[in-house]
Amino acid sequence: MTGLTLRVSTLAGPRAMGLAALCGAAMALAQPPVSWPIVLFLALPPLVCLLDGARGWCGGFRVGWAAGVGYFAAGLFWIVEPFLVDPERHGWMAPFALIGLSCGLALFWGAAFAAARRVWSSCTARILLLAALWTLAELARSYVLTGFPWALIAFAWIETPVMQAVAWIGPHGLGFLTLVAAMLPAVVLPRGGRLSAVALSVVLVTLGWGAGALRLAQTVPDRVEPLVVRLVQPNAAQELKWRPEMQTEFFRRHLEMTRTQADPMPDVTIWSETAVPFVLGYADALQAEVAAAAPDGVVILGIQRLEASPEREAWFNSLAVLRPDGQPWAVYDKYRLVPFGEYVPFADAVARLGVARLTTLTSRGFTPGSGPRVLAVPGLPPFLPLICYEAIFPQAMRAPEGRAEWIVQVTNDAWFGELSGPFQHLAQARSRAIEQGMPVARAANTGVSAMIDPKGRILAAVPLGVQGQVDVELPAALAAPIYARTGDFPLMLCLLAISLLTASIFRRGLLSSHRE
Repeated sequence: MTGLTLRVSTLAGPRAMGLAALCGAAMALAQPPVSWPIVLFLALPPLVCLLDGARGWCGGFRVGWAAGVGYFAAGLFWIVEPFLVDPERHGWMAPFALIGLSCGLALFWGAAFAAARRVWSSCTARILLLAALWTLAELARSYVLTGFPWALIAFAWIETPVMQAVAWIGPHGLGFLTLVAAMLPAVVLPRGGRLSAVALSVVLVTLGWGAGALRLAQTVPDRVEPLVVRLVQPNAAQELKWRPEMQTEFFRRHLEMTRTQADPMPDVTIWSETAVPFVLGYADALQAEVAAAAPDGVVILGIQRLEASPEREAWFNSLAVLRPDGQPWAVYDKYRLVPFGEYVPFADAVARLGVARLTTLTSRGFTPGSGPRVLAVPGLPPFLPLICYEAIFPQAMRAPEGRAEWIVQVTNDAWFGELSGPFQHLAQARSRAIEQGMPVARAANTGVSAMIDPKGRILAAVPLGVQGQVDVELPAALAAPIYARTGDFPLMLCLLAISLLTASIFRRGLLSSHRE
């Protein structure tokens, strides 16, 4: 062990937690828009050394939890942006949101580090154990309490060919291999020194890079029947979007960009999430005006929908495909709602607390739809609709109707600010394209509206903070990749097997040493 690693491993208490938090914050630089995966190879080895020196599972928990707090606070700081849209009413919640989210998500990392330290060993295989348990924790973060798989380790590779690996092993599989490769420099291989471990790390990255480059070199076929898609981005700032004096202006922008002449004219025009200020079915004349703006095509748009009865009112965040007369051909209701943004979890219990501001929040919200669907309408290939936040869930891309030919995501990234949030959200849409082997047509209120090919490459885009439209041909879908067919279950079994096997080996080693 070198002098530096020895010094790191002897840190304890606040100093150990401080270094762990600093390493976690540095890891966030691997996420978009910075996208520096190299920082993982600098920040992860110190965490292994800190775990080497941690005292018991409690010490391991503190190291993992502190690293998680640093990572999520630095990587998810955009979470304060929605509360600053109306700072007088909601600004007080911003610091609680960032602190609460960071500390809560960090519990998953803390649990992984605690479990690893419980059976820790000086054996090189300890990094396999930690990587497997860490990835299982990330899987839990992606599923538990509706899940929040944002800022996964795999997204560090979004700007490189390595990202193509998600087509075979998914984002969690790529995350596991990334953790192993990045932690290797912290160990000494049995038949070589630390340089051998670094060399093996380089080999793993090179193999991933080469395999991804080969996949990218394969041509994406053209569609047999060409389809031109127009993506419309009105660039409506969230604090202005619902002001009465601005609603007409943003609606006018949509109509003008939809009417813009081109050769050829688009076959379908896509507007963003909640693109219009009216409710589906309650403004037939305005719906007809929207449809008439695209006389040679179809309009897909995000819109609110209301089901009213004497007993109750149910609001839905919906996507509608309009016919030429303005009536809906098909409607999809968002089913993965944003906690505290579109609904309040345990609303009845929260209301009983009697806090006026919280009671006001629980009185509003959307009703979830029935689940994922594939929409098929005349003139369009069947597509899987996603509304905003739904695109972050790799496990939610299957619909009972079978496989679609493309994905349509309507979103409002104005909630995420202008620094990291919109680019991280875009990276997740690109990952879904690779995992599913399907192109993604993404229309944002503001953010990045883009056509993404089935290998995650951006073919055309309207940049963040820009009003505009773009016409682009829809690429063909690829054959369903391995991950699209299997999902996370095989990886989960593999990670459990690695964890149990390495833990068993370490346990036997500990017992034999005690007998000696």
